[in-house]
Amino acid sequence: MDHTIAVIMGGGQGTRLYPLTKHRSKPAVPLAGKYRLIDIPISNCINSGIRKIFVLTQFNSESLNRHVTHAYRFDNFSRGFVEILAAEQTFDSHDWFQGTADAVRKGFRHFASYNPQYIMILSGDQLYKMDYREFIAFHEEKEAEVTVATIPVAAEDASSFGIMRTDRDLRINDFVEKPSEDQLPLLSFKASEVKGLPPHIRARIRAKPLLASMGIYLFNTAVLEKMLAEQECLDFGKHLIPKAIRKRKVFSYPFDGYWSDIGTIKSFFMANLDLTRANSAFNLYDVRSPTFTHPRFLPATKIFQCQISSSIISDGCVLSGALIWNSIIGIRSRIGNGTEIRESLIMGADYYEDRTALNLNRKEGRPDIGIGNFCTIRRAILDKNVRVGNNVRILNRHNEQDFECDQYVIRDGIVIIPKNTVVPDNTVI
Repeated sequence: MDHTIAVIMGGGQGTRLYPLTKHRSKPAVPLAGKYRLIDIPISNCINSGIRKIFVLTQFNSESLNRHVTHAYRFDNFSRGFVEILAAEQTFDSHDWFQGTADAVRKGFRHFASYNPQYIMILSGDQLYKMDYREFIAFHEEKEAEVTVATIPVAAEDASSFGIMRTDRDLRINDFVEKPSEDQLPLLSFKASEVKGLPPHIRARIRAKPLLASMGIYLFNTAVLEKMLAEQECLDFGKHLIPKAIRKRKVFSYPFDGYWSDIGTIKSFFMANLDLTRANSAFNLYDVRSPTFTHPRFLPATKIFQCQISSSIISDGCVLSGALIWNSIIGIRSRIGNGTEIRESLIMGADYYEDRTALNLNRKEGRPDIGIGNFCTIRRAILDKNVRVGNNVRILNRHNEQDFECDQYVIRDGIVIIPKNTVVPDNTVI
């Protein structure tokens, strides 16, 4: 796969994931206790034999840069790399990225220096596993100039996506961004008319007859360069792909696997909790396709007289007399005696506090990093380095759906405690 370069879009301010993006970019948001969102597309690339990877970002990129630098170090003989490209001023441009296509345009000179045959555009906020070798093989078989990865969706979900209409050969001849209900019959995909579809994909499309763009694109490099020369094309989904459909050979690659766009608090929360199920849709335990991340060499977790069910407990935690149900406990978490955690995501800590820091906490009346004794936490996300005192109740007691104050944020009924927040003893949320 030496002829392909992957470009991962790091996103802008990530407002839909706020406050998790208050101190970091979207791809740096922690996932599943020990990973980051960026680990998903990078792992897919590595498992597919793609070793030249760029990550484009312009907002709160320091933690992402640190993670990528520590996690992905290729040896001197592989010619592989994962490189962060932040927005930069040049003689040709003094602006920040104006959209996804504009970001690729401004970074194109870096990609072109490797003379790739293909450039693959990926998103930094999706949860899925894909063998990109099959994606590229499909592109070559169809002699495509552009290929869009698509996933079948039901009519009730179509209004959230860009929907593709294809012919019998899977060539895309129409694209509608967030279609209305009356447009759906014209966009429905008839799997029975397409030759060569595997039976399981055909059956899935019959149940969900609309093909939605996954925001994953494969371009012939020369074609992408010509299209990016049109300065009015600022975004792939809104501008470049619709224009390509009119002028180029653009094909749909139907993906038959789990895929979740985790760009909102609710979708991020639900995708994480799904990982705690016995047969979760996303398999972190697949030895043929592992998910890579920064190796921290943390000690094993200590558990004292706890009740734990349907949960993920990460490395380096100390749990004492807690009840944990259907939750994810992140690295270096400390959870006190008598605390009950249900349907929650505890992201853990970036560091351990030493004896000096713990004594200072006592002196200043500040809780230690972690969760104290006799707390109750339900349907909540606690970001990194949160300090929760004793007898704290995080329940969304007024059933708020959207609310924001200095100490916490509520989105879709989920309480989020931002990074580094201190929640004093006896607080009720």
